[in-house]
Amino acid sequence: MTVTEEILSLKKEKDAIILAHYYVPPEVQKIADYIGDSFYLSKVAASTDAKVLVFCGVSFMGESAKILNPDKTVLMPDAEADCPMAHMADIEKIKELRSRYEDLAVVCYINSTAELKSHSDVCVTSANALKIVKALPNRHILFIPDENLGRYIASLVPEKHFIFNDGRCPVHAKVTADAVKREKEAHPEAELLVHPECVPEVLALADYIGSTSGIIQYATKSDSASFIICTEEGVLHELKEQNPTKIFYMAEDSFRCPDMKKITLEKVLAVLKDGSDPVEVDPGLADASMPPLKRMLELSK
Repeated sequence: MTVTEEILSLKKEKDAIILAHYYVPPEVQKIADYIGDSFYLSKVAASTDAKVLVFCGVSFMGESAKILNPDKTVLMPDAEADCPMAHMADIEKIKELRSRYEDLAVVCYINSTAELKSHSDVCVTSANALKIVKALPNRHILFIPDENLGRYIASLVPEKHFIFNDGRCPVHAKVTADAVKREKEAHPEAELLVHPECVPEVLALADYIGSTSGIIQYATKSDSASFIICTEEGVLHELKEQNPTKIFYMAEDSFRCPDMKKITLEKVLAVLKDGSDPVEVDPGLADASMPPLKRMLELSK
């Protein structure tokens, strides 16, 4: 029996589903029941009837899934797969700003720890941040932890006052405008599709700015035959699946998240076999971080 066959057999036996982010390796995406970005996967996690959730992604994703499903077993194929940006905000700074701005809304990118979520008013993803920020009655917005996504949303909502945090995705933020310009010069016919976690100088060059799922949808609907992709390379699997006749170039050769790439088929099989190290969240912390997640799901309907 192959690794894939064993995984499929164990899924049925244990009433498990496999959720995979677009950034994990293609072979893992192929055996997943649900593939998507953080927003889509959070919706699936909140609505599934399965007893076991195997979350192929990084730690904040498994943590959020457990908060939304306290009675289910949530398994991470690699407990060490983490997101550096998820930790990049200071709780004391949040408290200090709350004391200065009476109507401050702390808007927390879902790419964050449960601890940061517990000090926030609402969570967002790159797919729904604009809609949710517009819906908030607050004028003052503290956007954590990603400064680049925060600045992009602020540019679209000029009527609100944004306070930015010193945090960023190290993978997206390292791509420079010069590197992107070189790729555009090499492929002048290609449209440039950029994730808003990239720096403003890169966003300024884009033909389209959007979430991972938004990039896939745009490329699929576009009449263009070729695209330069400015997000993690794992998205190429789904782009090629949906668009086999189109050509995709990466904006940067090393556009790779090392933590997402820790997820392998062998690790998925191992965690299904032994159920080791299920995700646990302190009940008090889970209660405190649940409201901003639920508010996100409500406001994004």
